[in-house]
Amino acid sequence: MSETLSEFDGCDLLAKLFRARGYAIKRNQLFREYGVEFHVDGWDPQARVGFEFLTSEDEDHDDLSLEEYKTLCDAQRRGELALFIIDEVEPVSARDLAAEAHEFLDEVAAAVKARLGRAAKSKAAAGRKAAKAARKVGVKPAKKTAKKRPAKAAAAKKTPVGKKSARKAAAPKKSPKKARRTAR
Repeated sequence: MSETLSEFDGCDLLAKLFRARGYAIKRNQLFREYGVEFHVDGWDPQARVGFEFLTSEDEDHDDLSLEEYKTLCDAQRRGELALFIIDEVEPVSARDLAAEAHEFLDEVAAAVKARLGRAAKSKAAAGRKAAKAARKVGVKPAKKTAKKRPAKAAAAKKTPVGKKSARKAAAPKKSPKKARRTAR
């Protein structure tokens, strides 16, 4: 049988795991958002990712009501935060807690990646819409500057003042019917 973790040991383990994944976890922070107020065991305010280990040892069940929990779950579904909440109701070993935490952090990483992908697509679509709107209004997009010709090519095309171009005018072409008439 595996050993059950205390809240202190569980929070230490989670803090190490979250930090190893790049989160700047601060311990025992006051969380006050969405009408919910409680001391979260670990929280990265920049990434908006954290964890809470609910135990009767620290009277956490009184600190975070079921309604507040649901409010946090709604915010999480909207992608506004990611909070890993463990309840002591089911005893958990260090190995099980680590496995669950890694699974949670993998899901957070996938959600962030998906959000970034949607944001990039949205930004590209906005750019296309702006270009389309500009065309409707008659605004021409900025053109790329043409490469300059070498000096020799530009000088060869210029004709001196007062002289005619050496190029002859093209003779008018005869139509095939006129050519046959003259041959008869």
